[in-house]
Amino acid sequence: MSSETVARDEAGGGVKELAGKYLTFALADEEYGIGILKVREIIGLMEITAVPQTPTYVKGVINLRGRVIPVLELRIKFDMATQEYTDRTCIIVVEVDSGEGTIQVGMLVDSVSEVLNITAEEIEPPPSFGTANTEMSAILGMAKVKGDVKILLDANSVVGEGLLEKLSDI
Repeated sequence: MSSETVARDEAGGGVKELAGKYLTFALADEEYGIGILKVREIIGLMEITAVPQTPTYVKGVINLRGRVIPVLELRIKFDMATQEYTDRTCIIVVEVDSGEGTIQVGMLVDSVSEVLNITAEEIEPPPSFGTANTEMSAILGMAKVKGDVKILLDANSVVGEGLLEKLSDI
């Protein structure tokens, strides 16, 4: 292992631990990745029932084979402009840890790209913008793959602890 890799591991809080398979997806013009072990399934857009008194990025719930699953619209969660849904718009169902075990949450994305095997050498720590932004805590790292940058996300942080408590009650 090179001294550069060791220095990067120490500075990045262990980017070696982030290496693995990621499901990549698009939101606007950006590519994101989420650990494949968190992904339960990918489904096409289906009817979403709105739930009152939830944050604006909680689109509602779906009935997936008898299970009620909350759905988050990641464009709104990440303060991006909304757009019309297309035939490529889909829901990635992920499993996140809550205080009472795990729950499944749907994440509405523009399109799913591919599953990538990302090595530690391709991952850099997230950039520091000089502030302790809680929204930035959802970013695990930045992967440089095939000349593009993929933003690696932590599913638990994207959902957020406070919302997890509300969602587990739904």
